[in-house]
Amino acid sequence: MESPEKYSACPNPYGCSVEATLAVIGGKWKGVILYHLLSGTKRFNELRRRMPDMTQRMLTLQLRELEKDGIVHREVYKEVPPKVEYSLTDFGYTLEQIIVLMRDWGDTYIQEIAQKKTGQ
Repeated sequence: MESPEKYSACPNPYGCSVEATLAVIGGKWKGVILYHLLSGTKRFNELRRRMPDMTQRMLTLQLRELEKDGIVHREVYKEVPPKVEYSLTDFGYTLEQIIVLMRDWGDTYIQEIAQKKTGQ
């Protein structure tokens, strides 16, 4: 385990590095979008079906932000009806370990809560 002093300093003049990471992937939906894109390219409606609680407007906004940050690539095909696909950029794939660790921690958390509810 690393020393506590290492975690207390934020040497970056733009703010803490954790702050920078959360600015890109923070919020309720960005991590979920990235998790679904880890398995490959998805069309907009496919992402909507995988996240039925997210509104179309929110999905659009989140995808635009991820695209602006260089995490997601948007490919528009000139056909009728228009076809748009989303995928992770090479830089976006550098988040894979973080997203997988978040998934694993979430699985553990869900098990902990279930055990507490059943009294085990």
